[in-house]
Order: sequence, then C-alpha cells, then structure tokens
Amino acid sequence: MLKKKEKYVVAVVGATGAVGNEMIATLEGRKFPIEKIRLFASEKSEGKTLQFMGEDIAVETLNENSFKGIDIALFSAGAERSKIWAPIAANSNCVVIDNSSQWRMDPEIPLVVPEVNAHDLKWHKGIIANPNCSTIQMVVVLKPIHDAAKIRRVVVTTFQAVSGTGMKAMDELLQQTTALLNFKEVKCNVYPHQIAFNVLPHIDKFLENGYTKEEMKMVNETKKIMGDDSIRVTATTVRVPVFRGHSESLNIETDKKITPQEVREILEKSPGITVFDVVEKNLYPLPLDVAGKDDVYVGRIRNDESIENGINMWIVSDNLRKGAALNAVQIAEELVKMAN
Repeated sequence: MLKKKEKYVVAVVGATGAVGNEMIATLEGRKFPIEKIRLFASEKSEGKTLQFMGEDIAVETLNENSFKGIDIALFSAGAERSKIWAPIAANSNCVVIDNSSQWRMDPEIPLVVPEVNAHDLKWHKGIIANPNCSTIQMVVVLKPIHDAAKIRRVVVTTFQAVSGTGMKAMDELLQQTTALLNFKEVKCNVYPHQIAFNVLPHIDKFLENGYTKEEMKMVNETKKIMGDDSIRVTATTVRVPVFRGHSESLNIETDKKITPQEVREILEKSPGITVFDVVEKNLYPLPLDVAGKDDVYVGRIRNDESIENGINMWIVSDNLRKGAALNAVQIAEELVKMAN
C-alpha cells in the first residue's frame, strides 16, 4: 500500500507516447502532489526531454533498479513491457497503475474506475489495472443507472478515434487525408485498410467467436468493474476517422422501468458525467467538443420503444483523458486519500 507522504516520487513509463504525454499533462494540470517526476521510454527515446512544470526532464530507459525510491508508476508502454516491468516495480515497493491489457482480467488485480469501484483499491498487491478506454466511459454511465434500476443487458456500438491506436495511427490519418485531398496515392501501414474517409468495423484481433479482442474486453471488463456477472453485454467496436474522442451508442435494458427524464436526473447528479441533451437546439455530445475535457458527455437519451424497459443514449469522451491518463491519475489520487 502507498505510504502517507506530503509529496510523492512519480514515474511515467511510456512517457513519449500519446497516452504518456497526456499522463504528464494531467499530473501537472491536477496539481498532483509530486516531489519528483521520472520519465521512462524505450531506447529509441534516449536523450529526449519532456516538459513538466516548466522544467525539461530527461527521458530514461528502464533497468532492474529503476523503480527504487519511486512511490507510484503510471504505465502506458504496452502489455509486453508491462508483463516484464510491472512486477519488478511492485517488488520495489512502487504501486503500479497499468494502462495495458496485461493485468485487467487477472483475478488478483483490481480493475478500477474511481467513480464506479474505488473500493476495490483496498485489496491491491502493488499492481492496479486501468481499464480499456471504451469500457471506462461506458461504465461511468452504467453504474448510476444500474444502482437505480438494475441493468439486465447492454448493446454497445463504439465509434473510436485513431488516437486509441497511438501516434502512428494519428499520423497515418493525417497523411492519408492530405494525400487524398492532393490526389496522391494512399499508404496503409497501421490499419489493414484506408482509415481516411472510411469506417473500419475491426479493432484489435479477431477471435474464434467472431468478435474482436476489443469487443470482448468491453464484455468482460464491464462485469468485473461493475462487480456483477449477471449483466449481459454485447459489443461492436468500430474505428472512425476522428483524431481524438470515442463515441458510443448504448442500448440498455433494465429490470425496473426508468424514464429518460429520470435517467437525465440520475446522471446529472453523478460524478464524472455531463448531460448534454437538448435535441431541439441540435445539442448532443460530439468528439470535437469533448477533446481535452475530463467528463463523459451523455445525450440523445430516449426510450427504446421496441422493448418494455429500454433506454438508448449516445456518450462521448476524450479517450486519451478519461479513457486513459485521467483515470490513471484519479486512481493515484484515490491511493493518496487512502494513505492519508
């Protein structure tokens, strides 16, 4: 467990990536109590510097002794690196908050969204998993509805920005868009098909059941975070030519009848949510509007008229913030509260 201190030594592993950059900015923006920050990345980033609080911080490479004296490490370096380095960090009395898929479904490791299940932090053993970006924004909205009316089933279709894949994907979208507008040949390196002016119903690898890994992450992670295996979830995850901000169409079936107005009132009182739903004025959440914002934005709340107890809604969140960096920093903030 984290020891009580006034200020903490914090590391960001994978600091030069899109999420790593956002983690650094989020720590600074939220004034996390930092005594010293250390930044780690792969060998190809050696010699680079990144700014934190107006200072240039040198990027380091990891070794067996890197985590000695570090209190909290935010990892966003991929599952393979996390598998190797997270246990080394935890053995150095450093609490790891890991953004990869490596530890999410490990029954010994809590999978946490602070607005939903901060209580699960009490049983961590040095590693805490940060959920998938598309799952995070969904469960923030599902939890207060589940508490009010018990959710039976969720059907979700996602419309996910390329930043979810990383900086190379963002570069590819920009290059393809520029090429097409200049009547030049399009090159595909990150995705199997052109992403510019296109939609790909394919995120991560396909599994034997016909779903992708991303879709099954949403199914399995939702049940673990919500602490309820009875919730049935089915997902279709789609990559769209948007740089930043994941959108989701949610269809929710509940045990108890709940009206759209009741849903609005519940969500308006819930932490981490902004209801943005005035269709008469064409007001509903858009990725462009939520970029750089902390909350999950909810709109298009309406009855599903095909079933007795059904609600449809549209939710949008900045996948680099709440979907990754912010959620990790919020976990760290909860750990500090628990230590004090």
